[in-house]
Amino acid sequence: MFFNRKKPQMSGINFIICGLGNPGTRYENTRHNCGFMIIDDLAKTHNTAVKKLRFKSLTGEVSIKGVKCLLMKPSAYMNNSGQSVTEAMRFYKLPPEKVLIICDDVNLDVGIIRIREKGSDGGQKGLQNIIYLSGKDDFPRIRIGVGKKPHPDYDLADWVLSPFLKSEKNALEFALGNAVKAAEMIACGNISEAMNTYNGIKPDK
Repeated sequence: MFFNRKKPQMSGINFIICGLGNPGTRYENTRHNCGFMIIDDLAKTHNTAVKKLRFKSLTGEVSIKGVKCLLMKPSAYMNNSGQSVTEAMRFYKLPPEKVLIICDDVNLDVGIIRIREKGSDGGQKGLQNIIYLSGKDDFPRIRIGVGKKPHPDYDLADWVLSPFLKSEKNALEFALGNAVKAAEMIACGNISEAMNTYNGIKPDK
């Protein structure tokens, strides 16, 4: 009978793609905000917006070849990124393997990305907080090269919070484009293909 019919169930989130950065216009286009840049580019590619406030983050939803993904930009600042990630993981009951973290890496030249299935935080404070609060380190991650400090005595915080130079624009766009495509591959379960395709490739000069 009609009143016994069940309402169709909305499908849940199958995968989380979280880009790390700091909220606010002060930090836009800085080296530390590469993760946010990737999320913005993914949202643009899939014609969606990342503006719904959930899990202490700005979020949006996209479907990548049938995989329903939550895009996240934590708003609790870089060093507290784990609060957002672990809250979303608990809500959707997802393991670390289904949570892609995208962050900056000062040990890689601008233009280069590095993909790993798991591992240590490598000194990246946002990733460090995620690993600490979750108790796990087997998050797939894409690291975006932002270049080494111009001088050993240069303060690291000042460096990662500095904007990219005009001369770095082409290399940065190359890396962001590769990271978007790699993130889509990883969401669909093809991390080995993403690693083989994009790890370490350099932009044309």
